This record gives sequence, C-alpha cells and structure tokens, in this order.
Amino acid sequence: MTYPEIRPARADEIPAVGQLVGLSFLDLPQCAYLVPPLTARLTVTTDYFTMLTEHAHSYGRVDVIDNPDGAGLAATAVWFDYTREAPDPANYEERLRSMAGEYLDRFQALDVLFEKHHPHEEHLHLAFLAVHPDHQDHGLGSHLMERTHAELGQAGTPAYLEATNENNVRLYRRHGYADMDPFEMLLPDGTPFFRMWRAV
Repeated sequence: MTYPEIRPARADEIPAVGQLVGLSFLDLPQCAYLVPPLTARLTVTTDYFTMLTEHAHSYGRVDVIDNPDGAGLAATAVWFDYTREAPDPANYEERLRSMAGEYLDRFQALDVLFEKHHPHEEHLHLAFLAVHPDHQDHGLGSHLMERTHAELGQAGTPAYLEATNENNVRLYRRHGYADMDPFEMLLPDGTPFFRMWRAV
C-alpha cells in the first residue's frame, strides 16, 4: 500500500494542527473531563493543543500528512524531545488560565498527573497522534509512527506515550510499546490514561 507523504509542519500551520487534534479527540472521555460541555470543548481544547503543539514545533517535532483532497491536514504526530533540556512553554500558566477559564482546575489536575508519572529516562514523548475523523482507519497513524520509530531505532532512543483507551493500547502494542508499571493513571473523576514505553 502506498501512503501519503509525511512532512514537517510549517510554523503557520500550528493552529491547524491544534484544531485537528481537538477535533479528533473531541469525544474522548479525557477531553470530556477537561471541558464537560460539548459546546465549549472544541474551542478550549483546540487552544490548549495549539499551545502545546507550538512548543513541540520548537522543542520536538510535528509531522503532518496533507488531506488528499488538498484542503487542510489529514493526520499529525506531535512529539516532545526529552533527550535534551527544554524550557516550559512561554507564559504557560498565564496562557492556560486565559484559555481554560472556569475549567482551569481540571487542566491543572491533568498537569499534576502527567508530571507525577512522566519517566525520567531520555526519550521522545508522543504527545498527540491524531487523524481527522474523515480519514481514520486507513493506517495514517501507524504510518506516522513507523517513520519516527525507524529514526529512533537508528538513534537508540526510546519512546513514551499515554494511551487514552483500550483500542489505542492494542494499536501501540502492535508498534512495540509495552505497558509500564503503573500502567493506569487516573484523573480525579477516575478517567484513565495508560502509560506505555517503547524500548530501543
């Protein structure tokens, strides 16, 4: 099977990447925890994902696949590079407070959870793997991972991620990720993430 070209995202495409992540994650229970009203969820989470993608564009990598009909993006993989020192996103707390509004405590709980469980070894962190709903189930996510995994293998660099559901866990296991201990980490309402590690 021939897959579309993977290319680095341009700086001016970062908002579009954030919107793609927000749209593809819209119905996840983790996003429903962060912003319960569906009417506000896409706006708030898109701003949040855009801020983090902007940071990854400077201190990691953001890969995209173009929509085959020529309009927008079909898929993206957003990675943070933990093999080197990097600052926090600029003005993070102020920006988070502005975009999260009344849901700030929920985003802060997410930050505490992720920081508590993040591995200390050098690695690349697959923060977001997102495929537009119109282009899911065509292998685009796997295609994005395989390209980066090949490069990580040559460099001797492991990878880490937090999966959001059992279907994604099965996908990542097929790509060499293994369950970590502890495997589950729970948001305050009990919604889980699943910690996974891909060794070299």
